[in-house]
Amino acid sequence: METDLTGKVVIVTGAGSGLGQATAYAFAEAGCIVACLDINEAAAATTSDTINGQGFNSCPWQCDVGDAETVVAIVNEVVTSYGRLDVVVNNAAVDHTLSIMDMLVEQWDQVIGVNLRGAFLMTKAALPHMQKQRSGHIINIASTAATRAWANASAYHASKWGLIGFGRGLSVEGRPYNIRVTTIMPGGMRTHFFDRFVEQGIPLPDEQHLQNPANVAAAIVFAVKMPGQSVIQEMLITPLTETSWP
Repeated sequence: METDLTGKVVIVTGAGSGLGQATAYAFAEAGCIVACLDINEAAAATTSDTINGQGFNSCPWQCDVGDAETVVAIVNEVVTSYGRLDVVVNNAAVDHTLSIMDMLVEQWDQVIGVNLRGAFLMTKAALPHMQKQRSGHIINIASTAATRAWANASAYHASKWGLIGFGRGLSVEGRPYNIRVTTIMPGGMRTHFFDRFVEQGIPLPDEQHLQNPANVAAAIVFAVKMPGQSVIQEMLITPLTETSWP
């Protein structure tokens, strides 16, 4: 029997737009209390307001996932407010579409700092609460960029490949506490992720070969609903017509 998510408390990072927003909506519809975190305070509030307006329960927090003190403070606030923490979705991500030669050290550090270090910080802050309640689920949002490579994405590849390793190690450490870990690897989605392509004059992918982020969000909720004796370790989700697979 699938896990009932009614009343479960979920943190979603990068919840102000794209996959994070779709994931926040999906968990709310499943009956969860959703803490919407985003570096853009207004965007987090918009997502949260939409959830509350539909009769569900949500609260927004402005959060830079690369700031260790802020992350710990917000996770503790969520637990204080709702009494528990059941799911963390490490979704916040950035990228700079540049060659290794053109990428600044600061840009490399930002990508690794948000995409990989941010997931570590959020998980590290959540684990004591999950260990105490002897249950929890960490969802790390990687990418098909963790299984293949293309030019001008070295930092992004490194961060997403890193999430695979991080998730596998975390999964072993979480087992004694009934903490499950799932790494999601989405293919192309119709989100603001490609906005920077326009700014840099890079051709956009054909929209017919991109998937709705709501589809990926549904898969994330499905993974969390798995019966407690099992865990989906990793999940690859691509658009049906994505041309680079298999």
